[in-house]
Amino acid sequence: MEPLRPALFVDRDGTLIADAHYLSDPAGVRLLPDTGTAVQLARTVGVPLVIVTNQSGIARGLITAAQYEATRARTEALIHAAGGVVLTTYHCPHYVDFTGPCECRKPGLGMYQQAARDYPLDLARSAYIGDRWRDVQPALATGGLGILVPGRETPVADQTRAEEAVRQQAPIAVARTLTEAVTLAITRLGMGVAP
Repeated sequence: MEPLRPALFVDRDGTLIADAHYLSDPAGVRLLPDTGTAVQLARTVGVPLVIVTNQSGIARGLITAAQYEATRARTEALIHAAGGVVLTTYHCPHYVDFTGPCECRKPGLGMYQQAARDYPLDLARSAYIGDRWRDVQPALATGGLGILVPGRETPVADQTRAEEAVRQQAPIAVARTLTEAVTLAITRLGMGVAP
């Protein structure tokens, strides 16, 4: 049996790519400026990158499953072209007002638990990175490290909550860039040595 390994669970919209709000056209996928450097660093160290994304636009009828799949494929292709490797992508297509509650919508643990079942991943030694509190909150339940990377769309309340968690010495950090977040994850969780 393969030993469990840590992973970087990274949000998509607003963290890896520009948040276009219910993105339905793969031509609209744009990597954020720091994404290339961050994904190259993850690949160099050999830490798997797993994309986890809430896609309530599917439940809301704003995008189709096929449109989501096309934007997923385009996102992964651009990351590969930038020198990164995506182990896999998970998405939650639900929204409570339309489909009822689910286990997979972040901050729920469903997508992370599925990844741990599908691959030999250690959730307690993994990082949970994104631009919203819901992206980093799973670290509190798994024992991993949550890292908020504030962006244009990050609510002030989310940043305040993360900063307060840092002050209370919770397993939460705040990074200025995605590369800084990946470096922090590698260092704090003993994933390797950042170059």
